Amino acid sequence: MHDAILTRIDTYRDWAVELQRGLTAIPALSPDSGGDGELRKTEWLQAELEKLPFDSIQRFDAPDPRAAGGVRPNLVARLRGASSARTVWIMSHLDIVPPGDLAKWDGDPYALRVEGGKLYGRGVEDNQQAVVSSLLVARAFMDSGSRPPVDLALLFCADEETGSRFGAHYLAEHHPELFGPGDMFLVPDAGLPDGSLVEVAEKSIWWLKVRTTGKQCHGSTPELGINAFRAASDLVTRLGSLYTAFGAVDEVFAPPISTFEATKKEANVPNVNTIPGDDVFYMDCRVLPCYALSEVEAEIRRLAGEVEQAWGVTIAFEDVQRAQAAPPTSLDSDVVKLLLAAIREVHGITPEPRGIGGGTVAAVFRHLGLPAIVYSRIEETAHQPNESCLLENLISDAKVFAVTVLGAGA
Repeated sequence: MHDAILTRIDTYRDWAVELQRGLTAIPALSPDSGGDGELRKTEWLQAELEKLPFDSIQRFDAPDPRAAGGVRPNLVARLRGASSARTVWIMSHLDIVPPGDLAKWDGDPYALRVEGGKLYGRGVEDNQQAVVSSLLVARAFMDSGSRPPVDLALLFCADEETGSRFGAHYLAEHHPELFGPGDMFLVPDAGLPDGSLVEVAEKSIWWLKVRTTGKQCHGSTPELGINAFRAASDLVTRLGSLYTAFGAVDEVFAPPISTFEATKKEANVPNVNTIPGDDVFYMDCRVLPCYALSEVEAEIRRLAGEVEQAWGVTIAFEDVQRAQAAPPTSLDSDVVKLLLAAIREVHGITPEPRGIGGGTVAAVFRHLGLPAIVYSRIEETAHQPNESCLLENLISDAKVFAVTVLGAGA
């Protein structure tokens, strides 16, 4: 069955292109991005799923009055295996990001353009490569007349691009019964062009807004004011000590340390001869999972207290984004071992399990105690003009996932 499944996937290239064409033609933008959600795209995909002999197709609608139909739909298509003791999930998302400046595109971002073996259009890589590759896996089992060794479930989520509160988070909170303790997750939403990156862990993310309040005055009489900019600059300098305070090294990650960087700076006063009484800057913190963000917060507040005492200012904090890292997926878990072996077989390379500084939807499932891996062979064109997908990458992803599923029943 193994060779027959991979051979069938090779024959689905034309079908893969047509699926990409249909998906690309239906923008699925979050209301947060100026769109009306994923309903039309979900309905189109559901009609395609119903052409195939899935054992069940279920829709789980998250209420959102801003979206078309008042909902943000999530789809689950399940193919029963020879055993239903566990499920291998392949999770993708249907929403996209806006195309941006249309002048930077070589064509209509919502009309699939095919040049050689490359497909162009908004969403073709992020995340339609995953949507389509998962369908190829399921169809290969169906056309072979054989059941996979365990259940195979395709999960098509809403709202990944703007926080997943109507997608994966909604399902985890309102439908946890979908997921069993022996299940495993493949999330094809990040990777490298050579297919060597297997993402098994993520750092905590904390984006922090820092407002320093002093007293505004004329630049010629600084003794009459309190320079909020100077005080904030002192704090930025002191925050450099976070690298030492939280200095653990974990070689699973690249870079292998926690990072704490001052980034965005808001304008304070519009003219040169005024001392600012108000100043705002932002921190981007990426923290190894061995530290709780509450520990980092306590140290930042301690440093801010020193600055407040030294300068006579007040300093306030506001979370822009804050997410404590989920436990990493163990390198000894079945899904890691199976996927690594599948990549070696399909691509002939030695993949590397790594942690990343960014965040993915895999964290939702890791917080449920489910082993999740982020993997895909991609060109890294997501969110760019002329976003593209190599058809060969899509096909090879499907093969990797199929080999992983085949091994899950052993």
